[in-house]
Amino acid sequence: MIDRLEKEVDVLNRHLEVFVLVWQAEPIGIVKLSNRTGLPHHKIRYSLRVLEEEDIIEPCPTGAMTTDHAQQFVETLNNELTAVIDTLGGLKISESEEIQSA
Repeated sequence: MIDRLEKEVDVLNRHLEVFVLVWQAEPIGIVKLSNRTGLPHHKIRYSLRVLEEEDIIEPCPTGAMTTDHAQQFVETLNNELTAVIDTLGGLKISESEEIQSA
């Protein structure tokens, strides 16, 4: 169960890494993103597709560019991540709740 969560966090981290590079170097194409991140092209393509579905980047003839919604995404990202972290912190089992083996 935790393995799946760790994989999802890794994928989210990759999407954010790709987003930041687009934000900093727009327009930027798949080859440059792959070279800068060391990630294979298919993973870059997937991240770009997810970011496009979220309407924070868009394709253009010379690569990917951020949209007008990117600034709002950046402004709210830390608060949203903090809320998720708080939720995950609440999932811990305290020592008094640990299951005793029979």
